[in-house]
Amino acid sequence: MILFETIDRSLFLLVNQRLQNPVFDLLMPWLSWNSFFVPALMAGFVWLTIRGGNRGRICALLLAVIVPLGDGFVINPIRKTIERPRPYSTLAETRTLGGRTSSYSFPSSHTANWFAGAVVVGAFWKRSLKVLLAVAMCVGFSRVYNGMHYPADVVAGAVLGSACGGGGVALAAWAWRRVARRWFHDWFRQMPCLLSPPGGPPLELIRRGITKGESDVIHTRLAYGLMAFLLLVRWAYLAAGKIELSEDEAYQWLWSKHLDISYYSKPPMIAYAQFLGTSLWGDTMFGVRFLSPLIGAVVSLMMFRFLRATVSARAGLWGVLATCAMPLMGVGSLLMTIDPLSVLFWTGGMVAGWHVIRCGEMKWWSLMGLFWGLGFLSKYTALFQVLCWVGFCGILKPARPLLRCRGFGVAIGILVLCTLPVLYWNANHGWITVIHLHARAGLDRTWTPSLRFLRDFVGSELGLLNPVFLVLMMASWRGAWRERDRDSLKFFLLAMGAPLFLGYFIYTFRARVQPNWIAPAVLPMVCLAVAWMEPRWDQSKRGFKRVVVGGFGVGLGCVILLHETRLIGKLTGAPLPPQLDPLRRVRGWSEMGAIVSRERKTLLTEGKPVLILGDHYGTTSLLAFYMPEAKRAEEGEGFVFFPVGETPVNQFYFWPGYRHKTGVNALFVQQVSEPGTAPDFIQKQFDSVTDIGLRPILYKGLVFRQIQIFACRGLKPL
Repeated sequence: MILFETIDRSLFLLVNQRLQNPVFDLLMPWLSWNSFFVPALMAGFVWLTIRGGNRGRICALLLAVIVPLGDGFVINPIRKTIERPRPYSTLAETRTLGGRTSSYSFPSSHTANWFAGAVVVGAFWKRSLKVLLAVAMCVGFSRVYNGMHYPADVVAGAVLGSACGGGGVALAAWAWRRVARRWFHDWFRQMPCLLSPPGGPPLELIRRGITKGESDVIHTRLAYGLMAFLLLVRWAYLAAGKIELSEDEAYQWLWSKHLDISYYSKPPMIAYAQFLGTSLWGDTMFGVRFLSPLIGAVVSLMMFRFLRATVSARAGLWGVLATCAMPLMGVGSLLMTIDPLSVLFWTGGMVAGWHVIRCGEMKWWSLMGLFWGLGFLSKYTALFQVLCWVGFCGILKPARPLLRCRGFGVAIGILVLCTLPVLYWNANHGWITVIHLHARAGLDRTWTPSLRFLRDFVGSELGLLNPVFLVLMMASWRGAWRERDRDSLKFFLLAMGAPLFLGYFIYTFRARVQPNWIAPAVLPMVCLAVAWMEPRWDQSKRGFKRVVVGGFGVGLGCVILLHETRLIGKLTGAPLPPQLDPLRRVRGWSEMGAIVSRERKTLLTEGKPVLILGDHYGTTSLLAFYMPEAKRAEEGEGFVFFPVGETPVNQFYFWPGYRHKTGVNALFVQQVSEPGTAPDFIQKQFDSVTDIGLRPILYKGLVFRQIQIFACRGLKPL
């Protein structure tokens, strides 16, 4: 081992120092990363997807799957296990060209990713393999020359990357032979080898000699397989701990420890959902989020079966694929907030409502009312679906009798029963939820017309809903409005989604609208878009089809990057600034908990109990989750609190506080960008308040946020 280390260091110094020359000083950093790399990579993917035919699409799909999975589940675990320092961390004489990082050195992920990509592409175009391998070797050499890796790191990266690329392609080809031979006979007959697909658009593979019934079977199997695959991948992603809890998730996790019939700002369903997840898997991040991927799978299943029954199995598969390429829906299938529940019950209400129109059976009326009620118990936005239903029936004269029949009264009655717990709780707490929502909606402020909120809303929705798909959804509205009649599926879907979206769009002229508020309207709009596009697809021009396929490819790439934004840094060669990182709100919290825990242990040496006070409900909740001793505290002995006040500002006001703990010490923790002072009410509650100082919260060597900690001694009687 010592001999190996000696040889490796000698080779490193040879390349890093003795081969130094002005040409390499310019060329090697450029090979590791340059400003043309990301645009070229994106252009390459778009070309493969749009112009590469079946071969290009399959290659692009395998690249998008194999390279990230190899990096995340092979390279990174080896790095964390071996923990070999970078050359510049141990060799003072190292020349470093480019930025430094705190990650480990063995193996080289740059080299591994390049070799994996070269092998995947070379499996489809063998003539390109020599050129791509030569480029990959140059990249590996540049990593040593730039002082980022030892030669052994690069060799290991090349071997592992090649193994991941070759193994991934071989596994995909084997799976195709086994699965397609059994389940997709006609496709397998036309494409027996995955690596040598015939040319022509994919639809030709479906049409040649395949009846509609056989086509429906193929699309149904693909949809079920895709939904099962996504469910398992999302659970695996959560189990890997790639992201931490958000503020709302930790806050609502605390709700699940204080079950009630309603809460300060939201209905109770989210608390019971998290109670179920953590009862199964413990008070872990996976336990908190366990139900979210499952709800996403159920919603996809409901949408697919609805579209298969009303349009076609192909349209159902398109709907599932479209939601996979929408960042909003991708994130919603991971985070356990009120939105997954809201989307689930809104979709259930939509499906039940269509059955009411078609047959009018009482069971569907009852189910529709139940979904409305459960939706209300998840998010108050569900009441808007009742208005959508009334509007649909009111606009269409043949449907107006539905508003006067006994079934509608039953549905409303079930909804009213579901509202009683929330109304009862609010009646006993001064209608605080109404007051809170009134202020949250900006109704307590004078209206000053502004386009600022509108710009933010439109920009956010374009990014979160995929620009191509959002345009398609908007284009389908006109046709749906023209076809308005009682039996028009398209107009019904328009009524179930467009009013909520337009309502929030209009409200942006008054106040800020969060982009996730329109989440329940997304599924009806997706269903409308695919129902509108399905009969037109076969006659559409090739350019239109390429735009749609390209939109799917770009959207899927964005969803993948949202799952691991550090890939952006690996692609660009420079880490993504924390302020621009979309995952900033789910990173760094465990580090914050560890820092505060150490400061608490220090203050405990003074011999008095030490409380933890957070400046925000999110800070407080995250500290309660990520401080191990806080999670282990027995019921009634907790020491993490939100500062008490005269009026309620969040749910903490209604739980036992620290008023009776006179004389104890505390740490007050606040998130800040610049140093400040402790709030006046904190200084009034304690005999003395001392600024301990700022503490940077690091994630992978980058400062994601800062907290300021104050030592508060001697709690006064409150």
